[in-house]
Amino acid sequence: MTSNTASYDNLVKLLLVGDSGVGKSCLLLRFTDDSFTPSFITTVGIDFKVRTIDLDGRRIKLQIWDTAGQERFRTITTSYYRNAMGILIVYDVTDKRSFDNIPTWIRQVEEHASQSVDKLLVGNKCDVDTGRAVTYEEGLQLAAEYSMPFMETSAKSSRGVEESFYTLAKMVKKRVIDPEEARAAEAAKKNGVDLHGSNGNSQAGCC
Repeated sequence: MTSNTASYDNLVKLLLVGDSGVGKSCLLLRFTDDSFTPSFITTVGIDFKVRTIDLDGRRIKLQIWDTAGQERFRTITTSYYRNAMGILIVYDVTDKRSFDNIPTWIRQVEEHASQSVDKLLVGNKCDVDTGRAVTYEEGLQLAAEYSMPFMETSAKSSRGVEESFYTLAKMVKKRVIDPEEARAAEAAKKNGVDLHGSNGNSQAGCC
């Protein structure tokens, strides 16, 4: 795993939202610390962890915010939507209610986050052998309705966890970082041409 204290090229802020108990904190712990705890610890308000990853030749520092799912914390956490560049909307595949509440979470995102924020639907706890209440196809269909990618994960077995965070990070990089770097490169190129001319290094002949 890449060191969190290493230098980085870009900072990407991600947000985890979803009902209480769907495993948001476990997903975050698995991704940042590669660990899992079966004990259920409710997030109070909001918490965050960081991890620096290598992405297409860039060192990207992911600052990942974990929000509380309980209604009483909604007013606290909505302010964090505004700064999010990417949002993982999480439900529990063994809890149909958490899946049915996804449209509510999407409305929260639409109301409080940037209009262009990247979103990824995540169905967690897919390691279960029995007790599944939401099929993979249902998750895929809901994601298609909202025009966003979909992945299933298991914080317990680590299945799909890395892929989910990397997928969202790549979406943010493509939308935010790549255009900024392209503009900077274009500006540098133009400045280089101007400076080249002002220094009198042109090879053109004169009469």
